[in-house]
Amino acid sequence: MALAAAQGDRTLAELAQQFDVHPNQITQWKRQLVEGASDTFDKGPSASDSQAQIDALHAKIGELSMENDFLERGLARFDPKRGGP
Repeated sequence: MALAAAQGDRTLAELAQQFDVHPNQITQWKRQLVEGASDTFDKGPSASDSQAQIDALHAKIGELSMENDFLERGLARFDPKRGGP
């Protein structure tokens, strides 16, 4: 409802009638939507959150590299094209 009010293609009276609420309530919800949306885009992730995410991704890359190497060595034992017996 707040999104419909923010779009502005219908009047408050039309929205109030359609959703059976008071126009003041719609105005309040619209204001909260706009304020909340700006807060979401203004803040962004904090530096510590970003660094933690980077550290986690680096750890995952290392884990996947080790698994890949392990599987490649195992496959080489059974595949003559990969230097196996």
